[in-house]
Amino acid sequence: MIDIKAIFTDFQSVQEKLAIKKVSAQTLTQLHDLANAHKKCKQDLEELQAYQNKTSKLFGQYRTQGKNTDELKAQLDANKQKLAQTQAALSDIESALQTLAHTIPNIPDSKTPKGEDERDNIELAKILTPRVFDFTPKEHWELAQENGWIDFEAGVKLAKSRFSVLRGMGAKLNRALINFMLDYNQQAGFEMVSTPLLTNAHCLFGTGQLPKFEEDMFKVKTQIEELDSQESKMHELYLISTSEITLTNLYNDCIIPKDSLPIMLTAYTPCFRKEAGSAGRDTRGMIRQHQFDKVELVAITHPEQSDTMQEKMIQTASGILEALELPHRLVQLCGGDLGFSASNTVDIEVWLPGQNCYREISSISNTRDFQARRAKIRYKDEKKNTLVHTLNGSALAVGRTLIAIMENFQNQDGSITIPKVLQKYL
Repeated sequence: MIDIKAIFTDFQSVQEKLAIKKVSAQTLTQLHDLANAHKKCKQDLEELQAYQNKTSKLFGQYRTQGKNTDELKAQLDANKQKLAQTQAALSDIESALQTLAHTIPNIPDSKTPKGEDERDNIELAKILTPRVFDFTPKEHWELAQENGWIDFEAGVKLAKSRFSVLRGMGAKLNRALINFMLDYNQQAGFEMVSTPLLTNAHCLFGTGQLPKFEEDMFKVKTQIEELDSQESKMHELYLISTSEITLTNLYNDCIIPKDSLPIMLTAYTPCFRKEAGSAGRDTRGMIRQHQFDKVELVAITHPEQSDTMQEKMIQTASGILEALELPHRLVQLCGGDLGFSASNTVDIEVWLPGQNCYREISSISNTRDFQARRAKIRYKDEKKNTLVHTLNGSALAVGRTLIAIMENFQNQDGSITIPKVLQKYL
């Protein structure tokens, strides 16, 4: 959640930056007016409470002095009624303010260039040179069929479209990639964690998936027995769309000792997304699936460390691709292409010779204190508690890495060479 104080200190700047994220001036003005009304109503309530306390103390004095308390009681009754009305008004304003504030995306920071969409993103660097083929390279779905690595029809049979089944060497290579990525991340200093694949709405709110992206989530309603009462209750849970959710929310509503920062975590999980609104995009193959494997990086840092940590996370994800000998590039996203919770994002795009283009395989985002404010993640600094910064990024999307290996390491006869660093994992 954005810091509402920023609306007061520099409204014009916030408006310009959020306009890139399609937040209207009318919405921000409404937020500003609600915040003003909340401040005024809170002041009124405090004044009424002070009057009530001060006047209540006069009762004893009046009785001691033998004075009539009827008028005083009438004043207190009238003030008490105003107190109740003001408390109710404050509650209504606070609810409206929070509801609106929760829909406002993070403010792009100084690293984020202006721009409307992906065409305005800025290439930062290219790592490794794409291989020159002496034959026309095939796309991964052709290679998958020839080698029997991926069965797309079986995925539809078992579930629905945009699910697939890995078989034989495809399944073995997928597992090898997961193990290699986790090992690489651990060597870079990230602690390996295994989290649930189901999470609650509170955690999804903390990292920004709810309320805005509920349509993209798979929801599960189930009767679960409560251990403490031996009774079963209906629970509403969600399949995670990324382990960023569970890793970050390990510290939901926590105060972390300053000396414990930074916290660096990595996890492998299957991830689930409906991809609502993306019909017709990448429907062939494994580029865009409802279920996919991902190894994630999450960091929780002191605010002054977050830029350095983002660079480390980029180097870690890029280092995996370099070790796999996969050409890729780093791209700074413009404001119009930035995600809801991100303040700035660097995408890593891997080269796919079958498609003759680079495709996203990781997004390394710094959310600054946006998620920390929603999830109440703080660190103790001297005598005060301060919001941390949180970062997240894929290292890497496993299915897209498998696709990249298939296309980059294909041979003219249709066979696929296994990268050297993975051979010991098979």
